[in-house]
Amino acid sequence: MTTISALVSRSKETPFTLETLELADPGPDEVQVRITAAGLCHTDLAVLGSPMMMWPGVLGHEAAGVIERVGTNVTEVRPGDHVATTVAWCGRCEACLQGRPTKCHHMMPLNFTGTREDGSTILTASDGSPVGGRFMGQSCFATHALLSSTSVIPVPDDIDPRVVAALGCGLQTGSGAVLNTLRVAPGDSIVISGTGPVGLGAVMAAAASGATRIVAVDVLKPRLDLALQLGATHAIDGRSDDVLAKIQEAVGQPADLAFDTTGVPEVVLTDLATLKLDGRFAAGASGLEAASQSPVMMGKTIHNIIAGDSVPLLFLPRLIDLHRNGKFPVERLISTYPMEDIDEAIEDTRAGKATKAILMPPGTAAEALPG
Repeated sequence: MTTISALVSRSKETPFTLETLELADPGPDEVQVRITAAGLCHTDLAVLGSPMMMWPGVLGHEAAGVIERVGTNVTEVRPGDHVATTVAWCGRCEACLQGRPTKCHHMMPLNFTGTREDGSTILTASDGSPVGGRFMGQSCFATHALLSSTSVIPVPDDIDPRVVAALGCGLQTGSGAVLNTLRVAPGDSIVISGTGPVGLGAVMAAAASGATRIVAVDVLKPRLDLALQLGATHAIDGRSDDVLAKIQEAVGQPADLAFDTTGVPEVVLTDLATLKLDGRFAAGASGLEAASQSPVMMGKTIHNIIAGDSVPLLFLPRLIDLHRNGKFPVERLISTYPMEDIDEAIEDTRAGKATKAILMPPGTAAEALPG
């Protein structure tokens, strides 16, 4: 057992308290990771109180860290390796065997119950009671995490861990929607609704792919300004009287592609209306119901995005390469907070003051990010 500090969640009313827990030793196919940075994601807040998850529990699913211990069967990584963390997947279902781990048939029990696949727990409170862990395969709001060896991705040790952590979910989803699903090509036009981390990931990926018209839509001016700095060619206030007309004016003709990150039905319908007859639209599950009922969807292709339809082991290193070459400047989005200040990070994120909040575990120092 390893004594760790972790943010423990009990309910929406008492979401996060920093507590001392005991972490189980690695099993044969597991690794223990010392967390060096953890991203705050909307999903961490959305699942609070979910009946699927064991409570109290530890959340967090975007992290960078260093391998400290490995199980007897683990050969892919070794102590001292720098890694990113990612979701759990079974590796044996049809989707996993076809290279689609984010569509794993066992995604829900592996990632949203708070236990290992066999039902055992990995975290114990000071009074000996079990605490839910393994959220999204990780539970990284802590100084240490215990993961399946398939849930860690080796990364270069000279990349700032905050950059690595920022790539784990939202930015991977947005950039993956552009690069893996919509497959934006040079000269394409794309409308991106919502410029939080998911939308800004899409903006950077579209710019890196050579899209010539990238229209960002949001209601927060600071995020629209940032979208323009990151590659958007046009920024439109979503509170305008005629958003559709402004998008059409910006594109100059029906758009090739659209990506919604808001899930707001009115926004989804506007996105679809901007598209050419055989255009393609991507959104998360919350945007699909409105899209399916749209009278303007005829001839258009609709994609349901999960984690950017990526293979994280291949895709995260690709994003790191884009970052190294100045084409994915994720450091421009990051605000750093001590892990114990998570309430401030949440408040700043909701207010638009922080775009991508990164939490630093107790005892972890953070220098200023370049740029």
